Amino acid sequence: MDGSLMRRAAVPPGGSSRGIGLGLAVTGGAVLASALVSSLYSPSPAHGRIRRDYERLEKPPFNPPDPVFAIWGPLYALLTLSGLRIWNAPRGPARDRALGHWFGIQVLNALWLWLGFGERRLGAATVEAGVTVANAAAYVDAARRVDPASAWMAAPYAAWIGFAALLSEELWRRNR
Repeated sequence: MDGSLMRRAAVPPGGSSRGIGLGLAVTGGAVLASALVSSLYSPSPAHGRIRRDYERLEKPPFNPPDPVFAIWGPLYALLTLSGLRIWNAPRGPARDRALGHWFGIQVLNALWLWLGFGERRLGAATVEAGVTVANAAAYVDAARRVDPASAWMAAPYAAWIGFAALLSEELWRRNR
């Protein structure tokens, strides 16, 4: 690959390619850290107690089968690229606001699984999910003002996290 594709993908018009390496390390590292922390509390077969607790929950009819949760891989990739584009956008208040929401996404992703499955606090996880949805929407809006392509890359995450919040609320309501 000739590098021009990476430049076009990672640097919005008027942005700087000087920070691609650092930006990729920061955004990729933040997404990886969020994914790794989240994985510690996921109800996967590797986590016996968490999996058993999850299997005992009364779930709504729209609860997706386990393979659907593989969507996180592509969502993490899109979030990394979206964050990288914002990172490489010209500095300014709009960029800083978008980056603040983007980093908030990483923290909130890990926090939801910890609260819901690690701590078994479905009510707190549901409140946190609402905050996550608001932050995701704020990120999409802030990213749109800086680099519209970054906003489009984050839109699938915002939609998925909205669904996850609805699922969280239903799990809490059915399992008080």
